[in-house]
Order: sequence, then C-alpha cells, then structure tokens
Amino acid sequence: MKNIKDYLQHHADEILGDIKRLVAAESPSHDKLAVDECGEVLQSLFQQRLGISASVSRQQEYGNHLKFTLGDSGPQTTIIGHFDTVWDRGELTLREEEGKLFGPGVLDMKAGLVQAIWAVRALQALDRLVGKRIVFLCNSDEELGSPSSSDWLAQHAPGADQVLVVEPAVAGSGALKVARKGTGRYDITIAGQAAHAGNNPEEGVSAIHEMAQQILVLHALNAPERGTTVNVGIANGGGRINVVADHAQLGIDTRVTCEEEAQRIDAAINQLQPFSAGIGLRISGGQKRPPMRQTPASLLLLTRAQRVAQALGFSLEGKSVGGGSDGNFTAALGLPTLDGLGATGAGIHARHEHIIIADIVPRAALVAGMILADTEEVTPCHN
Repeated sequence: MKNIKDYLQHHADEILGDIKRLVAAESPSHDKLAVDECGEVLQSLFQQRLGISASVSRQQEYGNHLKFTLGDSGPQTTIIGHFDTVWDRGELTLREEEGKLFGPGVLDMKAGLVQAIWAVRALQALDRLVGKRIVFLCNSDEELGSPSSSDWLAQHAPGADQVLVVEPAVAGSGALKVARKGTGRYDITIAGQAAHAGNNPEEGVSAIHEMAQQILVLHALNAPERGTTVNVGIANGGGRINVVADHAQLGIDTRVTCEEEAQRIDAAINQLQPFSAGIGLRISGGQKRPPMRQTPASLLLLTRAQRVAQALGFSLEGKSVGGGSDGNFTAALGLPTLDGLGATGAGIHARHEHIIIADIVPRAALVAGMILADTEEVTPCHN
C-alpha cells in the first residue's frame, strides 16, 4: 500500500485541483443544463486521468447519467456516486480555509468522485489493474431520490463483486456506512374554498386549518423506537391575509429501518382523509429507497476496509445512519455494498459544507486498497 499512498501524495495538489474544478461546476439537481455542464467536466476528468470516455444515458428532465468502464474481464468493482447537489447556483462559494475546502457539493459528494478517479489512476499507473474490471456509475438526480436513475442503476450494477459507494464518511469519526434507512417522499395538495375573512368567513373552507390537522396526524406516525421518522419539511398555503385559504401544500420526508415500517407509513399516508367537508386531498409520492441492511457480504467488505485502513495507518469503524443513498438500491439487489468511502468533513446539506484536505490522500488510498483487497494481499504501509 505504501507505493499507492506515495503516488497519491505526490499528486496531492492535482487531486485537490480536480476537486475544486468539479465543485466549481455547480450542479443543482433541478437545473438540467447546469448538471449536464458539470457532467461534461466530470467526463473530461475521466478522459484526462484514466483515458476513458463515458457511455451517456440521456435524460429529458434530469441530468444525463454517465457510465465509465475500465477493463474487460476479471473481478468487478463498481463505484457509485452522484454529481448533482442541493445548492442553487451562487448560494455557496468555493474557498479554502484552515485545512478545509468549502463549497457546494464538495462533501456530498464531488470530492469522493475525484478521490475514486485518482484511486484507480494510481492502480493504473502502478500496473495493478491487470485482470480487474472497474465500472463507475455516476448519476445526476440522487438528491431528488434518484427518480430517473434508480432503474438505470438496477440495469448496470448487477455483475459487481463489490459495490463501493463514495458518499462522504460519517462526520466526526470518518466511519463507513454499513446500514442506511429507507427513504420516502410525499406531497399532499389540499384544496379548500375561498371566502372573505371578514364579510362571509362561514362560506369558506380553510385549507390551512386542514393542513394543521393533517400535520398532527402525520407527526403521530413517528415511531422512534423502531427507527421511523416522518418529517413535514414543507408547509405552505393561502395567498392573502384577509381571505380564507383555498389551497395548501405539504412536503413530507420519511425514514424507515425495515420494509414493514415502509409499508405501514405508505398505507397511512395514502389513506389520509379530510377532516372538513368541502376539502379535497391529492396525495403523491411514495417510498423511494429501500432500507440498506447490514449483511454477511457487507460485513466482509467492512472487514476488508478495516484491514486496508490498518495497512494505511488508521482505523475504521462501521455505523448505521439515517440518510439514504444509491447504495440502498444496490444492497437491495443483493450486491455486496459498502458506503461512506468518500471524503471526510462535515456540513452535508448545510452552509458550512466542507472536506478535510489532509484526508484526501488516505481516503483515495482506501478506495484503491478495496479494489485490490478482493484478490490481493494487503500489506502494511510503513512510514
């Protein structure tokens, strides 16, 4: 492992430069043009660093998805990552301060993608990829629940001997993610009847009053003892202060640890009924990602990662987390999946989102070691 780490350390400035370049290509999920422009930057990095081109899956509504393949046969490592972000253009600035790199999507998860590219480049440069096949699946809509890429992932992920998800590590500890909650998204549109709030309020049916009652019902679905959360993250309605509101809308996020809870929550939300006569409810959405459970296969990958980390001079643990990722999909397909192999840092979906620059090389070396660990002996790295 020492020669791999040394190679990456020698190119540390270039790796950081590539991360900055990809982060600078801002890519809010809903902006197809911006996401596709970012995808072009990502393609140029793959071409420059690995000499490979993308197989492009073109999308109408969302950004195009990109598949990169290196090697024709042998044990296959599939590396998964997304290049869309939750940030609108111009919301965050790219800056480097006190050993940290801040910017939109730098932690979630553009640094992880670049680290993985350089992990493979190091193996390529050191002639360690003979008899191995590497597949990168880079999608453009993960932050929206992967509406257009879940089927694409299901089509291209099978055949992998291991799936490495280069989402960020657990904040604070650098731990890998061995289990994740399943996720769901729902929208509820409430239609009422408008009326003048002073002259004839009795003729109105308030969508906002209905919304408040439905929020209480939704909140009651929480079951923290079972790891289930139901969060009303968006609530709005009405238009004028002197009008009985005739419309309102709720946006709901759900998290579950098992399929039974997913079914319970889905049934409860879809069976909601109006409290007031004259109210109409329109419910859309559903469970987006199945829970990712720890399995004997994923435990084996964790053990491998811990062995690689030890060879590189640091320790690793595995944790269960509440957030979902595309690793949920590959795990549900029965593929050995390990998540959280990307950058370290803090502030996912927060304005202080950043990575720890000093950890870029060790985390890239970790991915390289995982590619080797399936078939080769991992030897300690003596400094």
